Amino acid sequence: MAEDIIRFRDDEPHEEPAVSLDAFLDQSNATAVRVEAGEDARRLIPFLDRLALIEVDFPRFRDGRGYSSARILREAGYKGELRASGDVLVDQMLFMRRCGFDSFAPDAPIDPDVLDAALNRYPYVYQTAADAAVPVWKLRHG
Repeated sequence: MAEDIIRFRDDEPHEEPAVSLDAFLDQSNATAVRVEAGEDARRLIPFLDRLALIEVDFPRFRDGRGYSSARILREAGYKGELRASGDVLVDQMLFMRRCGFDSFAPDAPIDPDVLDAALNRYPYVYQTAADAAVPVWKLRHG
């Protein structure tokens, strides 16, 4: 499984398996948690400083609730690994990165060349997001 994970981080991969949100909230020593579609990621905000990995499930590509979870967690100050897992498609990964995901565990293999092309397709962005990309209007007008 670890070899199937695509990471955009320089730190060591977190080895502890992610526990469910309910299991995490019931214990004090877990450092990895899995947020299922429909679960409220805001419940993790008081614990962000002790989490090394938050995995957000995408049960099918049409389910965009995980994007909101990622944005909420990054805006709350989460700096650890944020992984999208499940039905993650290569054409979604640019937008997932913009929301704050920095690792991926897709159900199906992703060709590295296709991924590189998808992530570099658009040279400019038009809005601020969880990533560090500067919107084109700000580049133009300061």
